[in-house]
Amino acid sequence: MTRLSFVLAAACIAAPAATHAQERPSPIPEAELVRRLGTTLDSLTAAGQFSGVVVLARQGQPVFQHAYGFADRETGRRNDVETAFNLGSINKVFTQTAIRQLAAAGKLDLDSTLAKYWPDYPNADVARRVTIRQIMEHRSGIGGNIFAAPAGGQRHDVRHNRDYLPLFAAEPLQFEPGSREQYSNAGYVVLGMLVERLSGEDYYAYVRRHVYAPAGMTHTAAYAVDSLPPNTALGYTTRALGSREPVAAHLNTETLPGRGSSAGGGYSTAGDLVRFLQALREGKIPGGPPVGIGVAGGAPGINAMVEGDLPGGYDLVVMTNLDPPAAQAIARTVREWLGATD
Repeated sequence: MTRLSFVLAAACIAAPAATHAQERPSPIPEAELVRRLGTTLDSLTAAGQFSGVVVLARQGQPVFQHAYGFADRETGRRNDVETAFNLGSINKVFTQTAIRQLAAAGKLDLDSTLAKYWPDYPNADVARRVTIRQIMEHRSGIGGNIFAAPAGGQRHDVRHNRDYLPLFAAEPLQFEPGSREQYSNAGYVVLGMLVERLSGEDYYAYVRRHVYAPAGMTHTAAYAVDSLPPNTALGYTTRALGSREPVAAHLNTETLPGRGSSAGGGYSTAGDLVRFLQALREGKIPGGPPVGIGVAGGAPGINAMVEGDLPGGYDLVVMTNLDPPAAQAIARTVREWLGATD
């Protein structure tokens, strides 16, 4: 599994925050790296293959920071470096952090079953068989489609983690817990609700207070689809529901829930994500992942990539309002320039 995978490696999920490792040297001078990055992005933008924000930073200070394309094509509003983008599954990192914080506080044992902390979970068989660690590592067998519409309703009616639960809770386990790994958005909804049960706080309030605030992330939140802040990028996709054939670029609004969850769909800015990586480096976020994290999020009209502690001490954040792999392709190219092949 590579750092560019949508699925977080189990080692990354389980590891505590790490101190800054000895810096690996960059194989190319910074001026050349910046030149290549700018030239590549200019070319991709001109070809209609990139729209978004890219920040390359060292020790929290940008050495390259530029915005490209439109946040709203209809009004002609352009992206700028403070534009917020949908994170996709990158929100799972914040949920993992919350769970590890609660474990460190003695409020849960990662190797205990879900039933110990949620005895009335609506699927007793699932609750008694899966552990918290298995859910975090996508090894629980919890499945189900969190992207469906609720019974008698629409996707935009889904506004909280609890609204997602009925979409999958009755589903049987897809495999014996611990026997293999399979990506589970539903499992991370369960983790988000577990955060609420154990902390006594609303999930969104918990991560704001215990993850975003210590890092100085003031522009990161789960916004309702019909009340996005003014400087938020709208997503554009060439994918059509129920078809593999590309279509003309159009808004991805119909594919979005009413609000993101602990599994993904929140919003952030490139600057906030750089601050998150620097806060990890400085040990400001208890339970955070290693600063060398590499994680992506993607869906129709959504693609974001965070790469920490690359050779030369660089952090890279790429955020787009286009289909994958618009952001991941940039990150992969930068990694190749820097000789980061792991």
